[in-house]
Amino acid sequence: MTAYPPCRIHLKKLSIIVPVFDEERTIHELLTRVAAVDLPKEILVVDDGSTDGTAEILKETLAHWQHEDDLRLFRHSKNQGKGAAVRTALENLSGDIVIIQDADLEYDPRDYAGLLEPILDGRADVVYGSRFLGGPHRVLYFWHYLGNRLLTLLSNALSNLNLSDMETCYKAFRSEVFSDLTIRSNRFEFEPEITLKVARRGFRIYETPISYSGRSYAEGKKITWVDGLRTLIALVRFRLSD
Repeated sequence: MTAYPPCRIHLKKLSIIVPVFDEERTIHELLTRVAAVDLPKEILVVDDGSTDGTAEILKETLAHWQHEDDLRLFRHSKNQGKGAAVRTALENLSGDIVIIQDADLEYDPRDYAGLLEPILDGRADVVYGSRFLGGPHRVLYFWHYLGNRLLTLLSNALSNLNLSDMETCYKAFRSEVFSDLTIRSNRFEFEPEITLKVARRGFRIYETPISYSGRSYAEGKKITWVDGLRTLIALVRFRLSD
């Protein structure tokens, strides 16, 4: 597989995938912020088996949705993980470009324009929003930062890329990219899997700075060292096989 030929894209519709698990405190505000972005779009929310009040808030939000955007809800009966939620949305989207948006307010939808620009002007097939290229960010955990940089370094060594932030949750894709690859990971291993696969297929990858408002564990952060270990294993696994 080679990258698509350079050409400007007229955006007909942006597909925004929102995987959600137990985010009753943030999901309504997140959808409000996404709706405020002035772009033609559809919002595909996948409730990945939430056990708090997320499902009820989503039902109420959909019932009172007054924006022009197409808001669609999908639900897993039990928690399967971010990768599984993304797969569910990919099977149902209709946009030209896809952005993955976490529901925890760590990432700001006002950064969409920067993510889309390299794709719209024909330079890129995939764009990563990097937390380490100079955008404003909340100062939090040293060991998370170090772990992220080490995983990114290993990912770069295995993929021959020079990314600054492989683990970023802000990734944008031409929708055709997903017709050429299959996502197998169910959980956060989605990040290294997609990185190695788009690199292997020769897609043009860009990075752009984004802002980042990281949460503390008291505020609901879910990533732990176990997820880092799973990412490490996934990097080796997907380097050796497709």
